[in-house]
Amino acid sequence: MNNMNTDVTWRDYLELCKPKVVLLMLITAVVGMLLASEHGVDWKVLIFGTIGIAFAASSAAIVNHFADQRIDAVMNRTKNRPLPRKRIEAKYALGFAFTLAILSMIILCVFTNVLTAVLSLVALLGYAVFYTLYLKHATPQNIVIGGIAGAAPPLLGWTAVTGRADPEAWLLVLIIFTWTPPHFWALAIHRAQEYAKVNVPMLPVTHGIPFTKLCITLYTLLLIAVSLLPVVIGMSGLIYLLSALILGGIFLGYAIALQRSDNKLLAMKTFQVSIWYLLFLFCGILIDHYIPIWITPM
Repeated sequence: MNNMNTDVTWRDYLELCKPKVVLLMLITAVVGMLLASEHGVDWKVLIFGTIGIAFAASSAAIVNHFADQRIDAVMNRTKNRPLPRKRIEAKYALGFAFTLAILSMIILCVFTNVLTAVLSLVALLGYAVFYTLYLKHATPQNIVIGGIAGAAPPLLGWTAVTGRADPEAWLLVLIIFTWTPPHFWALAIHRAQEYAKVNVPMLPVTHGIPFTKLCITLYTLLLIAVSLLPVVIGMSGLIYLLSALILGGIFLGYAIALQRSDNKLLAMKTFQVSIWYLLFLFCGILIDHYIPIWITPM
């Protein structure tokens, strides 16, 4: 007997795309576009480039749902997703992912350039295949190594405008790459028991929560240092410098508090703060780009 839920809606397909995660990625991609230009971005590149990157990111998210449906059914955080609840058949989910991937490549090739399409495909495969199918289950350093795929959006936005993978774009990637471990490990601490239950070797499971908290603090310190590099190379000025220092101080404060506390809710709070940190940091660098204020040496 077919026990599939026939009441599938567009919301179920939207949930497969992880819209909240993709939205944050798109914000960094749009910032990459705007930073790549001194005088604004052509509307076709801005709109269709964003759509193309969104489709690629969504396709990767759907493959992640497909690959993780067995463990998602066990974890409280994910057990109500469309595939574990059998609201959508797996073959339809894969078909949706494939369709979005093809549309992404067509849109990016037509309205941006081949480089952006190729890099988007590499990022898609890196997250959907290399991270989801291999790294996630192979090593507690999964999120560190696999973080490069999730850090790609500002580079994709930059190349969509310029057709070049300039060093400044890679610096934006480096910021997100360094941000990803302390961001995700905070969530992993909050969900450590669930990851242990499904035998996923996240750092809190393999090395313990105290060690993970220490790593969060150390990575946050590294993140603050990396976030200052745009100022060091002359890419950004005073507005961004102040933003990076203030936001970094707030993030570090939560990381240290988490390390010193046994409050189980603080890990989730640190995770949430990390999201706002990245959002406001990229807003800061964008504002600084269009309203430059520099400190003139005496």
